[in-house]
Amino acid sequence: MQHATEASMQAYYAERAREYEAVYAKPERQADLAAIKAWLPAQFAGRHVLEGATGTGYWTPDAAAQAAEWLATDINPETLAVAQAKTMPASVSVQLADAYTLDGVPHTFDAAFIGCWWSHSPLRRLPDWLVRLAARFDPLLRTAVGELGAERHTDARHAREVLGWVPRPAEQTIVDTARSLIERGLVRP
Repeated sequence: MQHATEASMQAYYAERAREYEAVYAKPERQADLAAIKAWLPAQFAGRHVLEGATGTGYWTPDAAAQAAEWLATDINPETLAVAQAKTMPASVSVQLADAYTLDGVPHTFDAAFIGCWWSHSPLRRLPDWLVRLAARFDPLLRTAVGELGAERHTDARHAREVLGWVPRPAEQTIVDTARSLIERGLVRP
């Protein structure tokens, strides 16, 4: 399910695809951008890289320069069209894919690159997204992906009725936990 904020953000970038990179033209940013572009290629030398939220591919030609394989993905065909119009290293291919779900993206990578997307992503979405991304690299995490976003509703009624269990008040539980951690030297007061 796509959230309204993300849908409007997707539409915003689709509409601005051809003009978006003007943000990088500011003179005061040139030295920093040049330093980042010089630093990026070595970080991915010989690697098989998944780039999420590629956008217009501003970083892709430099970041992918030494990569063995680079898959640039984005949810917007408009921004990917701008990226595809650029001269890219031979290792680069592109695929339409949602960075949040990565549906249809293979599990054949040993590195990931996410450019400026972090600042555009709602914080509430990042934990699930990080697990999905990490699952691309760790098969054990793939089993957890199906649990993401699932709501669990539990109660202790059965334990109360069958066992006669009476839960302690939350405040008392927190205080007892803190005392235990202090007594064991795991935290200091």
